[in-house]
Amino acid sequence: MARRNREPARRGWLRGAPAPRWVRVLPAVLVVGVGVATLASPNRLDIGFVLGAIPPLAGLSYGPVATVLFGGLSVALLTVPAFHLDDPGSTDLLTICFVALLSVFVSFVRSRRDAQLDLERTVAEAAQRALVPPLPERVGLVRCAGLYRAAQRGTLVGGDFFDVRDGPFGVRAVMGDVQGHGLSAVATVASLLGAFREAVLDRPDLESVAARLDRRLVVDSARSPHAELFATAVLLEFSADARAVRIVACGHPAPVVLREGRVTEIGIVPWTPLGLGLADSGPLGAVTVPLLAGDRLFLASDGVWEARDDSGAFYPFTGRLAALADGDSADLAERVWADVLRYSEEIRDDVTMLVLTPDD
Repeated sequence: MARRNREPARRGWLRGAPAPRWVRVLPAVLVVGVGVATLASPNRLDIGFVLGAIPPLAGLSYGPVATVLFGGLSVALLTVPAFHLDDPGSTDLLTICFVALLSVFVSFVRSRRDAQLDLERTVAEAAQRALVPPLPERVGLVRCAGLYRAAQRGTLVGGDFFDVRDGPFGVRAVMGDVQGHGLSAVATVASLLGAFREAVLDRPDLESVAARLDRRLVVDSARSPHAELFATAVLLEFSADARAVRIVACGHPAPVVLREGRVTEIGIVPWTPLGLGLADSGPLGAVTVPLLAGDRLFLASDGVWEARDDSGAFYPFTGRLAALADGDSADLAERVWADVLRYSEEIRDDVTMLVLTPDD
């Protein structure tokens, strides 16, 4: 199952996230604090200015009705003689009333804006999930687990993509990375995934699937005079008994095989990236890799291979993977992701990982 939601750095409340709990309770704390302080003090206290902060703070976290309530409590604290707040004058009272009314208006506008943003975010997430739906735990005789982290904050889909599909010619998988990342690359991702899902159903061999994806990008580029679309990708096709896998790499790092605690890199020469005309580059080179019981195929995007530490050294992917391979395959991508975050403080590229485990 693919996991996408947990980001390394979440939005702060000043960037649009809901206000934290301490901000929500602060108006009530100030109301109670001022009331208790004035009642407990034998002398008049000149702390009426604190009341002016209560309605704006309420407007940050609550709707108009709650803001009206806090504004009324502020006025009551200022005017009820029992609280003897140093005989406030009419100017003080009018100031608190004006601030309270302004806070109610701001709260109303904020609530409407938040409702609209929530609706737009829900629609955007639904559209992105429809584009790259959650990866099933099993496709045919192959168990699947994946991880997707978009580089652009707040998005679910970026410039990376993967999919695993069963068809009349066997289980086929793709992982790729389009030019650019973030929302600007989503249209290209949608085009490639649509072409892949169609090709899985009617293309008899893996090379022709790659050719279909290449043609899709060539056609899309021709429609826009200033576009130069290309993408790297690796495609896999499992045999009927899942005891062998055929691999075509188009400018993308090849998978590695996890076998008995060791990591083996598959020797394949990456072909021309998609969109640059595979037909003009000669016949595609593919390799067939026999698989043993317990073997796992691990695919990772450039965001993993090219992660760097403070000194600029690349993440030692194959060396670290062997140490992280123990345990359930479903959590292997998460363990690698956590290790990448420890190694590199800042990840600027989309990160995608896919673990494919044929049945024993």
